[in-house]
Amino acid sequence: MDFKGSDTIPGPRSEDQLPHTAQAAVKIVIVGGFGVGKTTMVGSVSEIKPLTTEETMTQAGVGVDDNYGSETKTATTVAMDFGRISITEQLVLYLFGTPGQERFWFLWNGLFEGALGAVVLIDTRRLEVSFDVIGRLEERGVPFVVAVNTFPDAPRYPVADLRAALDLSAEIPIIETDVRRRAASRDVLMTLMRFLHSLAMSGALR
Repeated sequence: MDFKGSDTIPGPRSEDQLPHTAQAAVKIVIVGGFGVGKTTMVGSVSEIKPLTTEETMTQAGVGVDDNYGSETKTATTVAMDFGRISITEQLVLYLFGTPGQERFWFLWNGLFEGALGAVVLIDTRRLEVSFDVIGRLEERGVPFVVAVNTFPDAPRYPVADLRAALDLSAEIPIIETDVRRRAASRDVLMTLMRFLHSLAMSGALR
């Protein structure tokens, strides 16, 4: 899934300034394997024109990048995607989409710095790609929710089966979504915010 309306922005624009009512800003990272829909999610939900670092895919990635299920992709994120959404008049989320190919995962550590939480996007056709992604978040202690991006030809599994396959504890939310739809992407972010609030109330959020 590619968000075709995402162009690289040379710098901030006046219409992209924070609302004057904003009192708190939170950094959220959107992670997942190659081609799971991270750029699409940032592009669909961002209230500003998203910044992307997509480059045309070349022969250099052949045999290196696993593009199963994404054979028609012609561009890929090589650094990050960036967008912003106001959850309320006071609360703003800064969204950072990570590159999916393993050869760019060294950039993740910097993107994780200061992140309050994360969305893990998964493609059920390539569930195994999510194992390392989730492991990295757990190592960093970044709370996360799992969003299953419903590709048309992807198999559907009961949540209990997905939870077992991903070895997730019972409290981590797992939801289905279609990141091409703004409302669906916003619902994912709201699920994450509710999860973070529950962790904060229980004292589990560091």
